[in-house]
Amino acid sequence: MSLELVLGDITEQRVAAIVNAANSSLLGGAGVDGAIHRGGGPEILRACRALRAGEYPDGLATGQAVATTAGRLPADWVIHTVGPVHSEAEERSELLRSCYRQSLRVAAELGARSIAFPLISAGAYRWPVRAALEIAIAQLRSAGGVGLVRLVLWQPGDAGPRAGRAGC
Repeated sequence: MSLELVLGDITEQRVAAIVNAANSSLLGGAGVDGAIHRGGGPEILRACRALRAGEYPDGLATGQAVATTAGRLPADWVIHTVGPVHSEAEERSELLRSCYRQSLRVAAELGARSIAFPLISAGAYRWPVRAALEIAIAQLRSAGGVGLVRLVLWQPGDAGPRAGRAGC
């Protein structure tokens, strides 16, 4: 397994599966979620609506993952995962770790040999970038069954010691 850390746009990654930092509705939103829905086109929204009409009538639970078509994105699948909102009052790191593990599990089930992740929960969900990066790298290093794992950071400062929001 090869782990890459790159600056770029998650919607432009040429991999088998792109991970979406989704909200629980699966119906699009801001940040990475909105960019993936816009880039992938109506096929992704139709697939997400079908999931909501069937297996996930109440939405996707935090820490879980599910796959849909990638629509017009340069990938075969989008794996949607719902990250936790950061809280100083409650420890939620295990939920964030679960996002990575469950996304990798879905990728393996699909037979995906390459996958690109955003820095889950580090944008609108206010996870401190340094802590989110440490969790992501630790989980992605243990990826089995996927040949290439890419962590895509949006802003050059995302990997730095005084990094701000990751835009994911």
